Amino acid sequence: MTGTDHTGGNTMASDDTTLRILSTSDVAGIDISLSDVVSVVEQAYRTLADGRSDNPQKLTVKPEDGHSVAYAMLGRDGVRGVVAVKTSYKYGLHEDRDKQHYYTTLTLYDDETGLPVAMLDCGRVGALRTPAVSALLARELAVPGARSALVIGTGTQGRLALPFLLTTRPDLERLMLFGTHPDGIRAVREQLHTYFPDRELEVVTDLRAAAGDADIVLATAGPNTPASVDAEWLKPAALSVLIGYGIAASTLHRADRVIATSAAQMRVTGVDMADADGRLRDVDAEFPEVLAGRAEGRTDAGQRIFAYNSGLVVTDIALGHRFAQLALAQGLGTAVSLWK
Repeated sequence: MTGTDHTGGNTMASDDTTLRILSTSDVAGIDISLSDVVSVVEQAYRTLADGRSDNPQKLTVKPEDGHSVAYAMLGRDGVRGVVAVKTSYKYGLHEDRDKQHYYTTLTLYDDETGLPVAMLDCGRVGALRTPAVSALLARELAVPGARSALVIGTGTQGRLALPFLLTTRPDLERLMLFGTHPDGIRAVREQLHTYFPDRELEVVTDLRAAAGDADIVLATAGPNTPASVDAEWLKPAALSVLIGYGIAASTLHRADRVIATSAAQMRVTGVDMADADGRLRDVDAEFPEVLAGRAEGRTDAGQRIFAYNSGLVVTDIALGHRFAQLALAQGLGTAVSLWK
């Protein structure tokens, strides 16, 4: 098995009975730059906007008491010639982070040869893909001359949020963090210094004051966070990006403009942002169309913008395929005769 180029021309599949399994440790050992991740994710969005990829609405299963949630996502990347299925299951949503269980996999198939490529743990893919999308949203939607950013939350998505932001917005000067877990705060600081050793992190305790100073607010916290930034706390031209939790529904409903990675997915997974009548604010534009220049993002420097960052499986497919390229080129993974 050999790797391929950065996008299409997949030659990694071997036969119709064997599947290459890439474990958590296999994927963790692969070196990939933040700019490479951003480039792959942007390509996936542009390909989708061009009508060359498919990203159907995700399927969701959640019990009445909300103790778990599961998703199934199918998609196709038309540039890479790859079809894939992603599954995601999280258990213990009402528990502390260390008591939760989370499993996610991505299975890739070569749509040019019809052969399987690999199945991989998708944890690192999601941990990189989501903050890369937020960084692209900030690049395209933040007010011109933005200099300050606030990250809410210190979990998986919060820990790489600032390094990715600095990758697309190197002009940012003030980097703020609001978190309640000491280990998480330490991890955010370590990740920032790993990628940008000359930059300093400001840990804030007055959330309202910090939100009022931030040009960009990224809400990455878990469902149990005490944080809830209200629209009236924000600067007039602020960009607020919702990834997890940490900002109130008013930031959506009182925004001058609403951008979503997918309006359909926002209607499915963004129900907690509904108003008192159970309604969500309409989306003004979808981000893939903004990136492709077919829709407008920020149309005025004074606009307060709300952006909804929900995962699109085409970005998982593109980045997962990139990881598979790198892993198989290094001979990583275990071949399993699954269909023999």
